[in-house]
Amino acid sequence: MCGFTGFFDRSAGTSAEQLHDIVGRMTATLRHRGPDDDGLWSDSATGIALGHRRLSILDLSAAGHQPMHSRSGRYVIAFNGEIYNHLALRRALESGPAAPEHPLFDRIEATSPAAPSGWRGHSDTETLLAAIEAWGVGEALTRCIGMFAFALWDRHDRLLYLARDRLGEKPVYYGWQGDALVFGSELKALRQHPDFRGDIDRDALTQLLRHDYIPSPYTIYQNIRQLPPGTYLVFGQHRQEPQPVAYWSVRDTVLRGQMQPFTGTEAEATDALEGLLREAIAGQMVADVPLGAFLSGGLDSSLVVALMQAQSSQPVKTFTIGFAEAEYNEAEHAKAVARHLGTDHTELYVTPEEAMAVIPRLPTLYDEPLADASQIPTFLVSQLARQQVTVSLSGDGGDELFGGYNRYFWAVNFWRKLRYLPRGLRHGLAGLLTVVPPHAWNAIFRHLGFLLPARLRYAGLGDKLHKLAIILGSRTPEDIYFDLISHWREPARLVRGGREPQTVLNDRGQWPQLRDFEQRMMYLDTVSYLPDDILVKVDRAAMGVSLETRVPLLDHRVVEFAWRLPLDLKIRQGQGKWLLRQVLYRHVPPALVDRPKMGFGVPIDHWLRGPLKPWAEALIEPRRLKAEGYLNPVLVQEKWVQHQSGRRNWSYHLWDVLMFQAWLEAQSARD
Repeated sequence: MCGFTGFFDRSAGTSAEQLHDIVGRMTATLRHRGPDDDGLWSDSATGIALGHRRLSILDLSAAGHQPMHSRSGRYVIAFNGEIYNHLALRRALESGPAAPEHPLFDRIEATSPAAPSGWRGHSDTETLLAAIEAWGVGEALTRCIGMFAFALWDRHDRLLYLARDRLGEKPVYYGWQGDALVFGSELKALRQHPDFRGDIDRDALTQLLRHDYIPSPYTIYQNIRQLPPGTYLVFGQHRQEPQPVAYWSVRDTVLRGQMQPFTGTEAEATDALEGLLREAIAGQMVADVPLGAFLSGGLDSSLVVALMQAQSSQPVKTFTIGFAEAEYNEAEHAKAVARHLGTDHTELYVTPEEAMAVIPRLPTLYDEPLADASQIPTFLVSQLARQQVTVSLSGDGGDELFGGYNRYFWAVNFWRKLRYLPRGLRHGLAGLLTVVPPHAWNAIFRHLGFLLPARLRYAGLGDKLHKLAIILGSRTPEDIYFDLISHWREPARLVRGGREPQTVLNDRGQWPQLRDFEQRMMYLDTVSYLPDDILVKVDRAAMGVSLETRVPLLDHRVVEFAWRLPLDLKIRQGQGKWLLRQVLYRHVPPALVDRPKMGFGVPIDHWLRGPLKPWAEALIEPRRLKAEGYLNPVLVQEKWVQHQSGRRNWSYHLWDVLMFQAWLEAQSARD
């Protein structure tokens, strides 16, 4: 796991010293992604410069140093991530015709003793370069199993390639700033280029306020884009705006899965899934440094740890954090799973003060605003794990692939009932629900608490009833989904000069044809919420403490198998992830993992009325908002006053605003 950056300057006259100085400053911002080594390379004749920070995972020797040249010298690469099947690729390369040395360049001599078959070392970066020389960029990418992003310079054709892994575990940002194409693993590196402008994209800001993240390909900056997962770009000497070339896509995977569905028995499906997961996890347990796993005690992380432990001769190191607030604490469940599996378990109970101390770091960790409050515990568990390991496996991805989110079955059941009600009756019901304020509903439910399940008595049901009133007006099941994933429902009213851009979430022309509403929701989450929120959250939190994270459930072979499965092997009797459960039950008793799904969060709603109130009030003070000119202070204050009074819980909406304001303040301090 590493970080890279660089630029391609079309203007004439940039000296080698200037290239080196600029890319050096850009690279220095990524030290947290790679504290073990750094490297710079540039070519003043073409205006290309690459920088790399290395977190040594495979081949800790100097043979893994980057930027790395290919054997012929034609290609130079700055690479971030892991190619899990790189040894198999080496065998394939050794059995086929060797890539010729390019006649225009001298051979790059090895800096360490020669490895077998002419290899300089055993890094996956060297393997990738050899694959590109032998097969070309597109074919090499299709043969790789892994999580990665890279910048590759072709010295012969004078072309720059940017590429990203299939599911988007590793980031790539890029864009033209003046005559320079800047790119890198994080936006903070791009900001160091002297031509970087940093104008805020108000349209992208509307998406942050609607979803709590900015969907790809947009970023918070104008003219800077995220490279979509599963694609690569090619830039030449002339300024151009090439379209990303897809070498793999979730959409195509979904369509193939529908055309070639799995037709075996439930037992055969369970065997097949366990086999795929075992293989994926075995490949991701390969490292030359200490390795462990996050363990929340939930289904996905428990399954990953169970299959790790089944293939390990030593107790797997597992990590979890706990909170005093019972509704946010899964540590006891994690401990029970760890005890059953025999892992080397570490837990840390975090005080509210320790959790809140992370908040000032968020604008630096997430150098464009992200408003998913679970970023706080994600950073804390990463920090805990880094004290003992350099690599940690994660259970992310199971919800999107196997139907784990409550909205998948709740929305469907609701629509089945709602569709038969006349719209006039729906509006009447909505009026009845909203005539009673949420805090009054909450008081009623507290008074009648003995009639409700314990987990619902203090769950803010008044706010949920008011959201239900909004959903009653839905015309299609997709309207229900969009309401469920929206915070600010009209963010263009909040952002001055902002308009909501077209994304995969609101452009139905980009959706594959799927019969089941549940599958459509899972698809949209897989192509937006997963790469743009979940994976961003994990990558930045972990890399902020120089920890590599790996996500075996997102091995593309697992993803392809999941989309071949019939829906009833995922969602059954109002419960998601049915098939994952069958695999897990072979290793862990159901009683240890079968319980209502919990979010990985913190009590932001209470904190904003208590210890975080002064910090928040300063950030959203009306005169300040008016002077900055991005947000409508009247709408923000309306939510703030209602939240403080206890009449409504607007914590999600306010956290969206506060994360932008905190980020904006941090950017201003750096400029």
